[in-house]
Amino acid sequence: MVEMIIDGKSISSLVRKEVKERVSLIDRKVTLAVLLVGDDPASSIYVNAKEKAAAEVGISSLVKKVSSGVTQEEINQIVELWGDDPLVDGILVQLPLPSHLDSDELIRKIPSHKDVDGLTPASLGELVRGENRIASCTPKGCMRLLREVGCDLNGKNAIVIGRSILVGFPMAILLTHANATVTLAHSRTRNLEGKIKKSDVVIAATGIPNLIKGNWIKKGAYVLDVGITRTENGLCGDVEYEKACHFAEAITPVPGGVGPMTVAMLLENVSILASFKK
Repeated sequence: MVEMIIDGKSISSLVRKEVKERVSLIDRKVTLAVLLVGDDPASSIYVNAKEKAAAEVGISSLVKKVSSGVTQEEINQIVELWGDDPLVDGILVQLPLPSHLDSDELIRKIPSHKDVDGLTPASLGELVRGENRIASCTPKGCMRLLREVGCDLNGKNAIVIGRSILVGFPMAILLTHANATVTLAHSRTRNLEGKIKKSDVVIAATGIPNLIKGNWIKKGAYVLDVGITRTENGLCGDVEYEKACHFAEAITPVPGGVGPMTVAMLLENVSILASFKK
């Protein structure tokens, strides 16, 4: 049976305490600007949760809500104004955007020194070169979880299942910088089972419920399940959790594993960018 259920809630609380202390040392108000387009209930819930979490660590939120009928030019202008505003330390665009809007174009308008999600081309380039101050929130949270549970990545075989710019690609880069030998896979990878069975660290981020069977997990592996999907049986991750527990050394539950770390790392990124500001 699994030796450790990785408690993302408790570790995220530790991160938030660190962020609160860092923010307290900044002799001005730290502000996160958030753009919310449309009235998608899930997006509104996420933004409200981030706003509340920010307030708890001393970060002020500037939330701009616009209708789903907004034009690309209008949202570009909002982000550009925030980019020029010396009182704004970080900019967050709540994704996804309505289909008529280009999220890539909008993200490019965010200055890299205010890019709390680490998604701009400049931020990603710095990440590849190992020159980054911050990193994408979920991958960064995964790295912190591995560190907190004592997983030494040096020389380990790690597999990332999922190739999104939000999680998969930056996750693979961070693992590589930590001296892991990384396989970047996805739902169409041939012999995915065989690749996972050889992996000491498994990061699942496809959003496909129970894609990864429990008996695919190598004995003693560390498993981080980023996926979360609402099914008729409740919230479900990418990994067959109960069965995987018979093989893994440590594993994150869904919910309560990686999710809390994403918000905590967002706050950490804001505090880091603010602390570098002159």
